[in-house]
Amino acid sequence: MSKSSLTERYVHEVIRRLPAEQRGDIAEELRATIADMVEARGASDPSTAEREVLVEMGDPVPLALRFADRPLVLIGPELYPPYLRLMKLLLTTVLPLVVVLFVALDVVDGKSLRQLVLTAVMVTVTAAAQMIAWPTVAFAVAQRTRYRNETVVGGGTWTPEDLPDEVPDPHQTDRSGYFAFGSAMWSALLLGVIVWQHIAMPYRFHSADGSIRRMEVLEPSLWNGWIWPVVIGLGMLVALDLIRVAAGNWTPLRAGWYALGHALFALPLAWILYRHMLFDPIVLDDFNGSLHTPDAFYTLTGAVVLLSSGHEVFRRFRDARHP
Repeated sequence: MSKSSLTERYVHEVIRRLPAEQRGDIAEELRATIADMVEARGASDPSTAEREVLVEMGDPVPLALRFADRPLVLIGPELYPPYLRLMKLLLTTVLPLVVVLFVALDVVDGKSLRQLVLTAVMVTVTAAAQMIAWPTVAFAVAQRTRYRNETVVGGGTWTPEDLPDEVPDPHQTDRSGYFAFGSAMWSALLLGVIVWQHIAMPYRFHSADGSIRRMEVLEPSLWNGWIWPVVIGLGMLVALDLIRVAAGNWTPLRAGWYALGHALFALPLAWILYRHMLFDPIVLDDFNGSLHTPDAFYTLTGAVVLLSSGHEVFRRFRDARHP
């Protein structure tokens, strides 16, 4: 390994755990210290001397803790920038879309201006609280998990071979993180639609006597059993994907929990589809009119759900093995 490669990887492992305002000065101090110690050894092989110096300096994690003095914070300096980016995206893009959607539904219902304003305020407050609370919890859990993993003594002495293979490019896009965020938003959307249609009963059924009855789109009896594992599974997927965004990687343990979440979501949903129990039959007949939904539609949709879930679980375990 070249001097720049090994030294830079060591320096990076230290400063990435420090507040941004400290990183530049400490990085220069570490490089100068390592260079002086290598030169003082007067070894004929600089690479060997460099390795010996890093072994003497020890594990970069406790060294970073000494530099940082670890203030008691909910989200540390390494996770705070992605946390801010996520908050900005949620509150400036996703939140307005959610508010517009709910107000548009009230417009379709013929609500008054006062009711529209009330809906906008209530949805803004409620949705914003959820968008702030749950990602914050996910990032805080990721922060505590990282801190515990970094401070618990491992099974052996640290060596330079424990350093990552290369210093990551700070301008490189974390595509896996974007996919995880998109997956979290999709699962949250499905969860929100399921709960919303149960509460709002958005379908208008025109009875023979001319009265209008509000109904759920999904089969109401599902709330007596089958829908609950689906809801819990979706909630787990949202939380785990947000933890991935915060932590920056998948681990075998997180991938295992993710597989459980998909099992809770996909297996009951596939069975519901196979048994044609997803939609309220009254709503379905009224919506379809004289048309009939073929049985193959439910079978094919259930198969797609299972295959899609299996593919997502496979990707998570693959990412955990090759972070």
